[in-house]
Amino acid sequence: MAHFIEIHPVNPQSRLIYQVVEIVRKGGVIVYPTDSGYALGCLIGEKKPLDTIKRIRHLDDKHNFSLVCKDLAQCSGFAKLSNDAHRLIKALTPGPFTFIVDATKDVPRRMLHAKRKTIGIRIPDNNIALAIVEELGKPLLSSSLILPGEEYALSDPYEIRERLENELDLIIDAGIVKSENSTIISCAGDQVEIVRQGIGEAPMLED
Repeated sequence: MAHFIEIHPVNPQSRLIYQVVEIVRKGGVIVYPTDSGYALGCLIGEKKPLDTIKRIRHLDDKHNFSLVCKDLAQCSGFAKLSNDAHRLIKALTPGPFTFIVDATKDVPRRMLHAKRKTIGIRIPDNNIALAIVEELGKPLLSSSLILPGEEYALSDPYEIRERLENELDLIIDAGIVKSENSTIISCAGDQVEIVRQGIGEAPMLED
């Protein structure tokens, strides 16, 4: 049964963030808030928690998982970024964007898109999410908490507990978090383009 921890969304309590990170380090799967809804998160490179996330979301190997990072420096070991992509991500983050990038060899193969060898990166505008990756000292493997057959991520932590507490290790209660799609921008290869328009606005890419 999952732990259920209430964390202040503006000023996250450091002792509670530490508890969250300890569960992640031990291979746990957590639910945490982002700026586009709640998400599932776990440690990079661990097969068991990744399989749990795939099972909850019914995902196959064509899914682009994301790495949630505190800043661009933390992304650098996992993402191959051109100068243009680097400038774009710096200008748009933190914010509700997912950037699809070519992955470096430091990204475990099981996390990559099967054919494209890409990974998503996110630097969300959410104090709890940023505090977690700051304390963890590395990116958090992440996937939006969108259950099979649904369009948006779950937004109510009590509903999440009711539906998933036996499959998770920890659920963070940060109140109701409005669920909206992030804007997906592909920076893989030589082109930069908007793949899905969500709540994030990128005027420099508009026609």
